[in-house]
Amino acid sequence: MLLYATYSEWSYEPAEQTAVSQEYSNESAKPKTRTATTNQANNNARAPNIDGVLGLSDAIPTISKNDPVEDAASPPLRTDVIKNNVLELHINPNKGADIVGAKLMTYHPTKKETDTPVELLSLNNESYHYFQTGLISVLGGDGDEANHTRPFKKLSSSGPRDGGAQIKYAYDLVDDSFNTTGIRVIKTYKLEKDSFRVDLEYEVINNSNSSYEFVQYAQLVKKNAEVERSMFDVETYSFNGGIIYNGDSYEKLDADDLSDNPYNQTHTSGWAANIKHHFLVALLPPENEPFRFEATHKTEDRLDKISAISLETRTLYSGGKATVGTQFFIGPKLQSELKKTREGLELSVDFGKVSFLATPLFWLLENIHKYVGNWGLSIILVTLLIKLVFFRLTESSGKSMAKMRDLAPRIKAIQDRYKEDKQAQSKATMELYQKEKVNPMAGCLPMLIQIPFFISFYWVLLESVEIRQAPFFLWIDDLSSRDPYFVLPIMMGLGMWFQQKLNPAPPDPTQAKVMAFLPFMFTGMFAWFPSGLVLYWLTNSLLSIAQQWRINKKIGTKAGSSPSG
Repeated sequence: MLLYATYSEWSYEPAEQTAVSQEYSNESAKPKTRTATTNQANNNARAPNIDGVLGLSDAIPTISKNDPVEDAASPPLRTDVIKNNVLELHINPNKGADIVGAKLMTYHPTKKETDTPVELLSLNNESYHYFQTGLISVLGGDGDEANHTRPFKKLSSSGPRDGGAQIKYAYDLVDDSFNTTGIRVIKTYKLEKDSFRVDLEYEVINNSNSSYEFVQYAQLVKKNAEVERSMFDVETYSFNGGIIYNGDSYEKLDADDLSDNPYNQTHTSGWAANIKHHFLVALLPPENEPFRFEATHKTEDRLDKISAISLETRTLYSGGKATVGTQFFIGPKLQSELKKTREGLELSVDFGKVSFLATPLFWLLENIHKYVGNWGLSIILVTLLIKLVFFRLTESSGKSMAKMRDLAPRIKAIQDRYKEDKQAQSKATMELYQKEKVNPMAGCLPMLIQIPFFISFYWVLLESVEIRQAPFFLWIDDLSSRDPYFVLPIMMGLGMWFQQKLNPAPPDPTQAKVMAFLPFMFTGMFAWFPSGLVLYWLTNSLLSIAQQWRINKKIGTKAGSSPSG
């Protein structure tokens, strides 16, 4: 496993990204024009100059040069609040009417901090994380546009109504003399009850004498907090960064790779997100519409940007109205909620390379939990089911181990007889195995089968927010964190030790010493693992002990009653 992990790390090569300066030579990647009113379409409408609009260049200064990163350390003078029963959003009307704060009202950092909600978006100096959204003007508007640097005026807000809420802002485009042009953009946020999805809608009203063309964009800005990995905190090994989904699968964005090769690709029905352990913040552009996704990383200030900009230009004629919008997801990685919100969003639950096993294991775990109501009992029952599936295989292996135990004295005699001749010793031992029809490797097979399930269960218990802070019984009040009193790891170590006693010791003295040390090593290692994972391994060990004891007793009874015994 260590060799494979090392090979994977050193052989990793980032996928080639489209060069930043690449032109739209492919017709399918060119921005399309969509008429926003029933008036005659303008077939000669220009495509927006969006190269680098969201951080890769200074093609549009109003977006790139006025990026309010430098003043993110200073919170705005005031923010408006909109919330439902699970999510509280803070909106800064002074710059873009964007979401600059988000708190999860039903999630807390620890079980003891019940008065402190988990905060996913903020303007915290060391780790700020917020949205930048708006419309980019293509034609008309005398150069002004309702982007994330403009001050918006609050129109109205409604408190929790049936558990939901909404808030509206407006921005009037002006000309070079600061006179209104007659083009107004109304920006509305909506929340529904029990939902972590945020709906953002733009209503564009053109009361000017000319046509107006625009595209929408959204961007996530994040300053990475420096986190040191620790074996005492397995959460630090979860991926913390950006991902982009292309409609089929997603790609993790490595900061070092982005420094040299910024991400720049076009996807239809794609989305982007920043994920961390148990939580994510995602921007979800409209489906079936091409969006250009960009991602950059600035090493000097640890700044990440993930952007999505529409490649379909809306044309709005004089006297017309148009509505466009996008969605966000700000919350826990609840798989049922993610699936309901957007196709593929559940993939943000990072089960790693064993997702093909972890996904069905979680499905089984979740469905059992619906009936028993306790995640610890669910883990025990899933372990039992896995054991039943491989019962015949482990029974065959157990019989082989029992026979090996009976052959141990004869193998020892062969070793003493051919002490100076290793070749003859090996030959005689293999002849004994063939004569007694024993496969010495058969006992290893169940362990090899359990390893993928063990790794899969590890990621299920580590990544599934459904199990976060879930109690079992008595002192185990959080299955996703270590046992505070190390009771389960000690029981697991004792179980492994007793299990070894039921099986034959390796013929080689050095191997025997190594095997005898394993229970102590595993106890020390598992002491810092999530208690749910230790519960799984303890349950598996107890079931294995019961099965091997039964097999040994059965084989021993038969051997004692047979003439050859």
